[in-house]
Amino acid sequence: MGNIERYDISEEWAHSGIIKAGDFCYLSYCVGNIGGTIEEQINGAFDQMEQRLALVGLTLENVVQMDCLFRDVWNIPVMEKIIRERFNGKYPVRKSIQTEFAHVGGKEGLQFQADAVAYCG
Repeated sequence: MGNIERYDISEEWAHSGIIKAGDFCYLSYCVGNIGGTIEEQINGAFDQMEQRLALVGLTLENVVQMDCLFRDVWNIPVMEKIIRERFNGKYPVRKSIQTEFAHVGGKEGLQFQADAVAYCG
């Protein structure tokens, strides 16, 4: 288990924000600007993703796969616009899922979350 490194650890949530294992980094629960507009929340999630990637010397361009969770999946075009602006043409494969978040703030709170895999080899 020596080649597995955990970063951004939350004892409260029993959760690691990013794990480096071999040639890949796994990121979970990237969220931000909870309670803001969908644009603000998507940008906030990508801001948090960038911060976690920076812990291991990576950028959004290293992301190869994302799972994008929405309260309203019809906001996918908003996310696609932001991805075009932030990923410099290095687009990851992705899937989008609609879900009911179990999060403080209810329906007016969390609207978007991203989980990702980045190549770090």
